[in-house]
Amino acid sequence: MATLPVYPWRLAPDGLATRRQLRALGLRPGGQDVVAQVERPRRRGPLVAYLYRIDLARPVLPMTARRAAALAKANAARRWCPSCRRDAGYVIPASLGTCTPCAYPEDQRAA
Repeated sequence: MATLPVYPWRLAPDGLATRRQLRALGLRPGGQDVVAQVERPRRRGPLVAYLYRIDLARPVLPMTARRAAALAKANAARRWCPSCRRDAGYVIPASLGTCTPCAYPEDQRAA
């Protein structure tokens, strides 16, 4: 197994891009393998971003009506509280598992 070439942050050669950079260009990796990586030094270890070849990238698939409906349904499910069965009006934090009034009922009684 060959190792990937590693470049310093912001010094990757032309023709390579991260996923985020590809998305900004309206492209996606399209199943290609990672060809290199860039590292940004930090105290707790480097930040790593993988690079893909731009010439092998494919166009982003368009958003269809069915995909948009499925995404809206999934986002709506993240807003419903399983305890009180109401729309919280915000995405319920995974750390709580319920809306804020259900998670902290004593705070609601005091207010």
